Amino acid sequence: MQAKAAPRAAVNVSAENVGNVPAPGVGLVRLEIPSVGLSAIVLEGIGPQTLGIGVGHVPGTPWPAQPGNVVLAGHRDTFFRPLRKISMCAEVLLDTAFRTYQYRVSAFEIVDPDDVNEMTSHGKDELTLITCYPYYYVGPAPQRFVVHAEPALAAAKCKSS
Repeated sequence: MQAKAAPRAAVNVSAENVGNVPAPGVGLVRLEIPSVGLSAIVLEGIGPQTLGIGVGHVPGTPWPAQPGNVVLAGHRDTFFRPLRKISMCAEVLLDTAFRTYQYRVSAFEIVDPDDVNEMTSHGKDELTLITCYPYYYVGPAPQRFVVHAEPALAAAKCKSS
């Protein structure tokens, strides 16, 4: 019989660990979207080697616990394939060594690959997931599927769910 893990204590995220950025290829975060069965390690960077083994954190965007738009990218035919089943208000979790950050999907859209507006900070804390689109396209995909999520407490549209 396995011992049950003790619940994680609430940890105050201090200034000393908020600014720490991991080296390329280092995973410090697990992304989970239970409703679509997605669970993947998040690694720093979006190069081919990184996206071949996990979801990539877009360099230059904040990490969880830092203010702004946390942007993650993944391949449509591997880790982000389940995003094709995403729905409004779906729970999105970023599990770090310090705490779990909970988000709710607030919107999703299809954009051109040159649209970098999705990666900018919009003056609020948010999470953006980006993958190629359409999902079943053969070859380099002509568009991107973008999922926007807000911290669960700020997701007013989802209060009834």
